Amino acid sequence: MDQLDKFNRRYNFLSKLSAAFFYSIAVAIALNFFWTPGHMYSSGITGFAQLINTISERYLPFTLTTSFMYFILNFPLFILAWFKIGHKFTFFTIVAVVLGSIMMHWIQPWKMHLDPLVCAIFGASINGIGTGLALKNGISTGGLDIIGIVIRQKTGISYGKFNIFVNLIIIAAAGCMFGWTRALYSALTIFINGRVIDAVYTQHQKMQVMIVTQHPQHIIDGIQTRMHRGITILHDAEGAYSHIEKTVLITIIDRYDMYDIRQIVEKADPYAFMSVSEVEKVYGRFKEQEVV
Repeated sequence: MDQLDKFNRRYNFLSKLSAAFFYSIAVAIALNFFWTPGHMYSSGITGFAQLINTISERYLPFTLTTSFMYFILNFPLFILAWFKIGHKFTFFTIVAVVLGSIMMHWIQPWKMHLDPLVCAIFGASINGIGTGLALKNGISTGGLDIIGIVIRQKTGISYGKFNIFVNLIIIAAAGCMFGWTRALYSALTIFINGRVIDAVYTQHQKMQVMIVTQHPQHIIDGIQTRMHRGITILHDAEGAYSHIEKTVLITIIDRYDMYDIRQIVEKADPYAFMSVSEVEKVYGRFKEQEVV
């Protein structure tokens, strides 16, 4: 059993590193081969890094590269994630961002003259696949992921609403400074990128979580405070082996909430049993955490 656990941990570690490496190549190709030649902007921190790069090229005596600003803008978010989310989560986020910055600098584009629409579609699709695979392997690509998780923990505001608000700022800035045609292509890029991420990651997929525990109140408080989810409570459950009285908790969550609920359960009751299954359809009152 110890050997199996060790193998699983090693496999999980290598899987996350591979996903981070694949993401770094995908974002570099999307940026250098499609977005930059097409004069359009990505979403989130990458988009802000591109805007700063363009502003520095036009109005400053020196140039702040997108790869450099991508890392600099993420750096304070590493500190936020370290204290507010978790050390392991932050470690793999740093790996993904550092690799992304390096690849943005190393991978140089070919001289191509592509239609802006082609740049928008291909750039967004490639980046969306890379980001989706990273999220699917349980790692963040930095930026809005970190801010969105912290804001959701503190206020319950959905990540989707926050993401849309920030991206509207990027589109408006691109339109005011560089023309509304580029803003339109940037909006298309952001839309396609989000759709591809969603298709790969399936973060909007509903999951049913069943928790068997001796400390139900701590878990209930954690879920309702941090995730704002309804819970069904089944009392007087009994373990067939130990014959200890336990409580069964059943709730429906988005796949995106898996990290949060695991942290809540592990902290409240390390010996709790938790099973997760995919849900085809949900009827009745269910609060969406994300905006599609």
